[in-house]
Amino acid sequence: IPVELSNKYACFIPLCPLVASRSTGSLLFFFPKAARSLRRLCAAFNTFSLATAMSVSFALFWQQAATHSMQQYLWARIPGSHFCLKIGFLIDPLTLAMSILVTTVGISVMVYSDSYMCHDQGYARFYAYLSLFAASMLGLVFSPNLIQIYVFRELVGMCSYLLIGFWFARSSAANACQKAFVTNRIGDFGLLLGVSGVYWITGSFEIFELCDRFFELNNSGAINSVLANTVALLLFFGPVAKSAQFPLHVWLPDAMEGPTPISALIHAATMVAAGIFFIARIFNLISILPLAMYIISWVGGVTTLPGATLALAQKDLKRGLAYSTMSQLGYMVSASGIGASRSASFHLITHAYSKALSFLGSGSVIHSMEKVVGYSPTRSQNMFLMGGLRKHMPITGITFLSGTLSLCGIPPLSCFWSKDQIITESWLCSPYLGLTTSITAGLTAFYTSRIYLLTFEGNFRANQVNYIGFNTSFPSGNIITSWGGAQPQSPTTRTINNVASVLDIERGGVSEVANFVIPRPLQGDPIGGKEVQTRSERNLLYPRESNFFMVLPLIALAIPTIFAGLVGVDPIRRGAGLDLLFDWLISIRSFSEANKHLEILVEILTSSIPSLSLSLTGLIISFKIYGQTDIGTELPEKLVNKNLLDIFVSSVRNWSMNRGYVDYYYNIYFTRGLNLISRLVFLFDQWIVDGFISGTGVLSFFSGESLRRGGGGRITHYLFGLVIGFVLPVFLVVDFPIPPLP
Repeated sequence: IPVELSNKYACFIPLCPLVASRSTGSLLFFFPKAARSLRRLCAAFNTFSLATAMSVSFALFWQQAATHSMQQYLWARIPGSHFCLKIGFLIDPLTLAMSILVTTVGISVMVYSDSYMCHDQGYARFYAYLSLFAASMLGLVFSPNLIQIYVFRELVGMCSYLLIGFWFARSSAANACQKAFVTNRIGDFGLLLGVSGVYWITGSFEIFELCDRFFELNNSGAINSVLANTVALLLFFGPVAKSAQFPLHVWLPDAMEGPTPISALIHAATMVAAGIFFIARIFNLISILPLAMYIISWVGGVTTLPGATLALAQKDLKRGLAYSTMSQLGYMVSASGIGASRSASFHLITHAYSKALSFLGSGSVIHSMEKVVGYSPTRSQNMFLMGGLRKHMPITGITFLSGTLSLCGIPPLSCFWSKDQIITESWLCSPYLGLTTSITAGLTAFYTSRIYLLTFEGNFRANQVNYIGFNTSFPSGNIITSWGGAQPQSPTTRTINNVASVLDIERGGVSEVANFVIPRPLQGDPIGGKEVQTRSERNLLYPRESNFFMVLPLIALAIPTIFAGLVGVDPIRRGAGLDLLFDWLISIRSFSEANKHLEILVEILTSSIPSLSLSLTGLIISFKIYGQTDIGTELPEKLVNKNLLDIFVSSVRNWSMNRGYVDYYYNIYFTRGLNLISRLVFLFDQWIVDGFISGTGVLSFFSGESLRRGGGGRITHYLFGLVIGFVLPVFLVVDFPIPPLP
């Protein structure tokens, strides 16, 4: 593509999926019957449109690799003498890397969804939403100013609302999409205040222009430091909500109520990464404010470790991966706060491919499990009903293993290189952050390998449980809140009874199924539009490998999961991940350059032995506990008899299963508090405001009635009343002299 035509071609990247979404939506609205008959054609058209955008993204990427140029194309939307708003496109390495990420993951999800959603009545609507989300996300990454970024962020939030609540007939999905929408609006309100503050200080919305002006004003002392840090933190409020940082992370696990392809696209690869992208885009502004950087780094650090601990004992396959996403996003935010923005962007890309692969693999598992245990998320997503699936689903198992090892930080898979850079930078900046990231690396290896071992290794447990006559699900004590999802119990209301049984539950033993019972549907009882089989028939069923269109995206995503990290390692300074992404592609044909890169990789591996040892330790512990053929029918006596260890394990399990009690305290102090305030406002409006107005009306009514009845029609009476009404005030006002007494 010629250099002078780059901006022209860049317009097609967000425009192609936008046209596809609008065409599909218009067909659904005006011709619903025709849309149902042409739904496969609509899916093909949406996929082809996104493939066109991907081709243009790759073409611009290769041009960027050759020229190292940065181009910006703007035109005036609101021209004026004092205020001028421009819209356009910004093309730089960060934009193109995100564009390739969105389009490649988006195409994989669209191909995958053709089989996953083929029996759903909203098939065509699902593809219209997918294309609209892709267009919104691509518009966001190409935005050159804050106003355009904010508009596309709102579109991304709207698409997230539509996709999480795609199965809106389910109350849990409807509540989950509302929770995600409201939580993100809180962050976006802070972002809007920050955008207004930046414009008030710099007088510009253009990112590069306002960063330069902010830098000059700050160096000259023209900006109050408190105001500058406040504005920067308000801007950071948007990424806190969008990227599920503590304390606005509560929407992410509930967002798993949407279809699994949505979890792969939005909540692993793109939407949650929009916050990290925004921090990288305005990094030149916040990097000159040490206080704001310090707070950002610790928000990420506080999110990283709790996110890992919350994933330790999850039974739901998708929620375990969701908390893993929260923890890894904390890595990226923490890296941005310590100044390693390039390492954060590098980890954003490697983690996105690895986690998208894991989510699509989990969708393949859930899709097959539904044929065995019925269409119920509490059963089809319960890892303790799985096991041994690698024998029945080899391609899904192998690709899921590659994503698991990448998330664990095992070389030479992609997440190892980016995570090692962040851990190294954290130790150089702060020993406390370094310790936090290192401990999180070990925990990540433990819970991700636990997910794999419970799902794919050992023996298939669903038929065994069905044969015994028990039913495995989540604790029946969990209450569905008005937000959706399980409401955690108070830490003081949970007591430890029979700790050995608690440990056995965590191990997936038979003692678990005696506690959690949900009635099974009768034969022929449809759930979710699918016919449920009888217990005797299910005993003979085993999961099968998914079809070609679900397996192909897994294989495609496994390639960047394995190799993406190798092209992002900087041979000169290990903090600038994206620089080598272009240099490597240019010089990879040279043998001497390849040999030089190999030496650098060996050096990096040697220096990363401490962090790698923690990951291997987590892997070994997980394999020791969950790696047996028959998982956890009973525990060794020497482990059960250690009361302190029992209490610790049960506490960790309660912490994980109750979401760290954050939702519980939110429900007490915020939800109930807002309900109380709303009730008081209602009573004030009912008795004070309405009472005053109604009382005035009643008083006027009775006054009029009394005056009406007092009027007899006699003029003499009226004149007498007039005289009395005139003379009496005169006597009251005029001070007549009183003669003295004789």
